[in-house]
Amino acid sequence: MTVLQVTTSVTFTEATLVLAFNGWMDGGNVSTGTVERLVELFNATESAEIDPEPFYLYNFPGSMELSSLFRPHIEVVEGIVESVEMPSNQFFFHADARLVLFLGKEPNLRWQEFGDAIFEYVFRFNIKRIIFVGSFGGTVPHTREPRLYATSYDNELLQSLEQFGIKRTNYSGPGSFTSYLMTRAGSLDVDMFSIIAEIPSYLHGRNPVCIEAVTRRLAKLLKLPLDVEQLRSKSTDWELEISKMVDNDHELSAKIRELENAYDNELIGIDPQVRPDPGGETDQFNF
Repeated sequence: MTVLQVTTSVTFTEATLVLAFNGWMDGGNVSTGTVERLVELFNATESAEIDPEPFYLYNFPGSMELSSLFRPHIEVVEGIVESVEMPSNQFFFHADARLVLFLGKEPNLRWQEFGDAIFEYVFRFNIKRIIFVGSFGGTVPHTREPRLYATSYDNELLQSLEQFGIKRTNYSGPGSFTSYLMTRAGSLDVDMFSIIAEIPSYLHGRNPVCIEAVTRRLAKLLKLPLDVEQLRSKSTDWELEISKMVDNDHELSAKIRELENAYDNELIGIDPQVRPDPGGETDQFNF
């Protein structure tokens, strides 16, 4: 029995699937926050889900600190259990934009079977390309656009992304489920790449500015019918809060000035034809 449960069918022509997974590579909630924002802006319709039961550990032997990483989150109010947050993996779509959005949790188990479910959806509904959006903490200051990096199995895809200021990744270390998916996508004739945002490592929790910066870049890359100004609406209060925190911490202020100088100096030596201003217009992405 398939773990993919389709609730609403739709016919696409070469659509794009944007993936988000919480946990690994979701610093600042940039992965899940970007896709949640797109679901909200498009008022996207739920299309399908992947049954979570075969893919997750709900308990892990060891200390409470270690075990707590796997257990579902619960809310208890005045002794009453109000909610239990079990993992979910949901597909949403917006037909006019030829866009499918996936929000899920990276599987602990059975990566091949979970990948089979994603590719089953891809082939059933004529998805042409898959994009994973993620993030990691780095040296970029919060006063600048996050740097964006790409990985893919295809050199031409990476070359096309360079016109959007998205650099190639060099990395050796623990791998992600989406990297595993990428190793399968090429043989299945599905375009796939990751866009990974470098965000400020000194900030913790949801980062609305980085979420909106990545959403704007995706909107330009995919020519999505969005009012870009709407994307700025949720970041103003957050920016004011961060500014107050920085103003009250002289050591942090000095560190941020160093990061700003390093960021700006890096840009000086870059050919604008190769890496344009993230806020400027670019040509349409050449798939």
